[in-house]
Amino acid sequence: MSEALERLIDQGVGRQPADIVLKGGRFFDLVTGELVASDIAISGERIVGTCGDYVGREEIDVTGRIVVPGFIDTHLHIESSLVTPHEFDRCVLPLGITTVICDPHEIANVLGTEGIQYFLDSAMETVMDIRVQLSSCVPATHLETSGADLPIERLTPFRHHPKVIGLAEFMNFPGVVNKDPVCLAKLDAFQDGHIDGHAPLLRGKELNGYLAAGIRTEHECTSAEEALEKMRKGMHILVREGSVSKDLQALMPILTERLSPYLALCTDDRNPLDIAEQGHLDHMIRTAIAAGVEPLAIYRAASISAARAFGLRDRGLIAPGWRADLVVINSLENCKAEFVLSAGRRVTDALFAGRKPVEPVGLDSVKARNVKAADFGLPYNEGETSVLGVLPGKIITEHRRYRLPAEGNRTGVDLDRDIIKVAVIERHGVNGNHANGSVQGFGLKKGAIASTVGHDSHNICVVGVNDDDMALAVNRLGEIKGGFVVVHDGKITGEIALPVAGLMSLEPYERVRDTLHHLRQAAFALGATLEEPFLQLAFLPLPVIPHLKISDRGLVDVDRFMLIG
Repeated sequence: MSEALERLIDQGVGRQPADIVLKGGRFFDLVTGELVASDIAISGERIVGTCGDYVGREEIDVTGRIVVPGFIDTHLHIESSLVTPHEFDRCVLPLGITTVICDPHEIANVLGTEGIQYFLDSAMETVMDIRVQLSSCVPATHLETSGADLPIERLTPFRHHPKVIGLAEFMNFPGVVNKDPVCLAKLDAFQDGHIDGHAPLLRGKELNGYLAAGIRTEHECTSAEEALEKMRKGMHILVREGSVSKDLQALMPILTERLSPYLALCTDDRNPLDIAEQGHLDHMIRTAIAAGVEPLAIYRAASISAARAFGLRDRGLIAPGWRADLVVINSLENCKAEFVLSAGRRVTDALFAGRKPVEPVGLDSVKARNVKAADFGLPYNEGETSVLGVLPGKIITEHRRYRLPAEGNRTGVDLDRDIIKVAVIERHGVNGNHANGSVQGFGLKKGAIASTVGHDSHNICVVGVNDDDMALAVNRLGEIKGGFVVVHDGKITGEIALPVAGLMSLEPYERVRDTLHHLRQAAFALGATLEEPFLQLAFLPLPVIPHLKISDRGLVDVDRFMLIG
């Protein structure tokens, strides 16, 4: 028997003082739903004692407090926080998020295996336990230009990395249902591991075929009816509440004690400004309880149910032998973390300071050609024109059709109906593609907003009223090596540089948060009415989400999975 194992047993029995003991509080038992008055004894990374009194080398008074298991975000793209994994660690771990399961899909679409390796190297150094799903769809579709191509041969070398769980969200559900050979090769290679799903609105027998491929989890449900069908067919539903995709309210009916073993929580895409103003998974917990969800149901979904869905068998309960990921909160309803333990270590500034840095990658990934105002001309159509219809709080966009005004021989904007221009410019230096279209729902009355964050291939996306402002915004992105830019009347009124693959900042998250606040105000000054205009912009080029999108190749009818212009 190893000395370390003997030590765990001795401290659990009480023969030796525990390394740390939380004294005087209660813990939330996610088995019975009871609040149990008890010490919690910790040895190294593990809990070794509950339901009793313990002596510790370090004793922490938690009188009047409640201890809950650390929260697990089951699906997210750290890149969407706009900060590096190290800064994301520092940003959300103090809120109680002790494990995240990330898909480095965004950086992988820009840099390929170099981006995945950067995330794995970072995950080995962060305090938070970052687990990685290998990006399954790079490029996501044939309807856009990506910066990389990851066939199965380039993914398998990462398969047995200690931070890898399995295959990330399989977005190309038409490819699965229609037995695309590239899709099948990836699915076949991970039949003995976890495969994460991504199938918005997929129902009936096509859903059956998709699930028959071994896909087990899903975060794209936007209605309780859709979620229940998928749960009946064996899926573990990941309830999502991000900065744009907000599904928590719609899925409240399934957040019950009975269904909680088959539910988990995720954020998918959430920026540091929203985290600062509202929170992360803790925000979801507060919101759900305030709406009448039983605390046992939502806390289970945030921890033990999430852990079981992804095969993390060592965490999610407060019990002997389990990983000491613990959050000390003021009440179940408020869910405000007073302090956090990650693998038995109290989370402090000193703990973060002890991490080894990881060199950033992709600092010269924006290779788009300079554009001119004339490049944004859209040929006039006397009939109806396809228009992307933005739905606030959704990444789904409607396929709308309107007769639009003419500006000479070009299609103009229609501010009375909130229809402006949108364009996507290829930025990986592959082909220089440029596609133009029309979009409704941003509220802009003047100027332009541009971004190198454009899911999934992360080409440049720009919306605007004025062609000159659109050109200036796009060209400025090349000068700052990626980011977000706001322009009005030929002047840059707001910007943030995201030089790490054109997706993430090199600055501390506090500075990114503050800059985003000013950037949002600059967008509102143009008339923007969306709560999160920049991330909403980032989803316009996402051709795996219904119904109409735009890529660098043109307008995409997602329902028919084909280019239409």
